Amino acid sequence: MITLPRIMFAALVLIGGYVFVIAPQVEAYTTPSAQWQEKLAEPRPTFAPEPSRPGRRPEFFPSPGTAFFGIFTEKGPGDLTDYNGFVQAAGKSPQVMMFASGWAAQKHFDRQPFDRIVNRGMLPMLGWEPWDYRAESKQDQDRGTQPDFRLARITGGDYDAYITEWARGIKDLAYPVAIRFAHEMNGYWYPWCESANGNRRGDYVAAWRHVHDLFDRLGAGNVIWVWSPNVVYENSTPLSQLYPGDKYVDWVGLSGYYGTAGMETYQTFDQIYRSTLAELKTISKRPIVVTETAATDAQGRKADWITDLLQTLPKHPEIIGFLWYESVKETDWRIAASKAASAAFAQGISRPYFGARWSPDMLPRTTLPAASQSAPPSGAPSATASATPSASRSN
Repeated sequence: MITLPRIMFAALVLIGGYVFVIAPQVEAYTTPSAQWQEKLAEPRPTFAPEPSRPGRRPEFFPSPGTAFFGIFTEKGPGDLTDYNGFVQAAGKSPQVMMFASGWAAQKHFDRQPFDRIVNRGMLPMLGWEPWDYRAESKQDQDRGTQPDFRLARITGGDYDAYITEWARGIKDLAYPVAIRFAHEMNGYWYPWCESANGNRRGDYVAAWRHVHDLFDRLGAGNVIWVWSPNVVYENSTPLSQLYPGDKYVDWVGLSGYYGTAGMETYQTFDQIYRSTLAELKTISKRPIVVTETAATDAQGRKADWITDLLQTLPKHPEIIGFLWYESVKETDWRIAASKAASAAFAQGISRPYFGARWSPDMLPRTTLPAASQSAPPSGAPSATASATPSASRSN
């Protein structure tokens, strides 16, 4: 859990994939984006610390009354082609960049992707994925079957050496890093989903807490922990069963697109996200980040959807930011792919509401505005309750 004392310590140091109602079968969405493709090493970031003065209050990211926008690309910071096109189309730079890293493919910690993001004025968000995406089954029902990455093995310590190396590496960065660990866990298509790979109810929460606690014991207090399910769909695993608790989560992430399997018909942002947002209010008090979203242009309504997205988000104070998937996969999700989409996006984020800025000495905003908080209904599970073991499976 990221804390004020830890961030203050870090400041002193500075001074001296896809989302689906049902995910389509595609070649692994996670690519070795953390693999460095540049011949020259990225220089380590240097920062001019804010002058200290008595009574100076810490700044939060994003500042109250604003939201950030970010980018997620298939190739990540190793190839900035899509990033550069996005910035040109949007007319301004994002404040967050996410990249994916699979445990089997990325054997060792490498700071260069993180440094490259920070050197461009963005908070790095690591999509940390405990699997071998290269071995994903072509059979839909077996996509999440990888016994080597069963959740019980993570909790049992089989990957402690690997986790420890990354925890120490991220700690040494001495600037904030968001970690989106084992996302879309309420589906069936990844080995860490409780409905797949021989996992059992309660295994996901145990694995999450085990990884979190290792980082904590090693003093990696510069981590923003992002718990990121898929938008709920029929027969998806209940979110309350998978939530590690507010003590273990800083931001709640969500993935949801217009145009993937089950969402081919035009639906607004609220239609896609409404039921999930309502469910989250019963289990968490943490701010929400839309960690993956985009829209198809198959029916010529991509610009309409973008306009709706950017008009709707300010009506949800619990959502403090979003990341656009700027890549070509099962369709061309890029805003840079059309003039209409680029214009709609640029116009939407020109509003002051999307004027958040980020710097390494800022603290992550981890509480909700009072108006957006609501108490869990009577009988709802506590935000810090463990998932209770059960023989039943959701899917």
